[in-house]
Amino acid sequence: MNQTNDNNDGVDRRGFLKCMAWVGTGMIWTMRGGVLRSRAFGADAPGNSDRGDFSFVQISDSHIGFAKEPNKDVTATLKLAIDRINALPARPELLLHTGDLTHLSKPEEFDTVEQVLRGAKAGERFYVPGEHDVFADDAKAYLERYGKGTRGLGWRSFDHKGVHFIGLVNVANLKPGGLGTLGTEQLDWLKKDLEGLGDSTPLVVYAHVPLWTVYPKWGWGTQDAEVALGLMKRFGAVTVLNGHVHQVLQKTEGNVTFHTGRSTAFPQPEPGKAESPGPMKNVDAGKLRSMLGLASVRYAQGVNTLAVVDSTLE
Repeated sequence: MNQTNDNNDGVDRRGFLKCMAWVGTGMIWTMRGGVLRSRAFGADAPGNSDRGDFSFVQISDSHIGFAKEPNKDVTATLKLAIDRINALPARPELLLHTGDLTHLSKPEEFDTVEQVLRGAKAGERFYVPGEHDVFADDAKAYLERYGKGTRGLGWRSFDHKGVHFIGLVNVANLKPGGLGTLGTEQLDWLKKDLEGLGDSTPLVVYAHVPLWTVYPKWGWGTQDAEVALGLMKRFGAVTVLNGHVHQVLQKTEGNVTFHTGRSTAFPQPEPGKAESPGPMKNVDAGKLRSMLGLASVRYAQGVNTLAVVDSTLE
């Protein structure tokens, strides 16, 4: 990722927002014949044969309340993301937010998120918290808004047109640099939740912290994820979506495809290429379009294997 130490670039607020016009864009994901694909928002739309049975949008790490470099107006970039969702040729039937809706879990920050997301032309919305949504008040404010129909700190599952969606929470008592944790209660619930499903049922799992160990030194992983993934071994197609790392990383392991999504607020450094994680500073406004975004998915029944095809926003 490119950085610059030149803070005197002559970019005023209008110029900055013009450069940010692509910040909130991202990936439209489709599931067609059981294969998960993606393309950049604004790219040429595929033909009707690639539209799939339904679409859903993943958005992550909006960090409303953050107001520092490299993005002092995260509400504006979240709105840009919603504009891109609304410009999609097919209306998404679901919207998933994979955590860190807010930066400091303040009521006014949650209110802003709700107001902006209300403008999305999408169907039912589902959420899991990030650590920034729960650390200040043990998730009280988060659960008041998004806890209906969930268990514990907000985990849940639901079915939509042949796909079983599972929202997991791995940010309870998350310490800086520490790995995420699902915990015994949630894992017991997950085991029971999966028992009644056939092996051919496609699974889409969404969480905040990655369920694979991206970079343990920075806490980019979940310490008991192997237990959860072990419960899913019998399924032919498992796709895991998460946020937290603010960049696109992919991994396929057996029947599981892992995909970490971009933030709509700020990028973080690549694993190990900085002393610690956190907002990248001194980022040229024109470079942000390749560092932030979101994802959309379309699904069609068919082959049981899932694969992720990603692309940048440039």
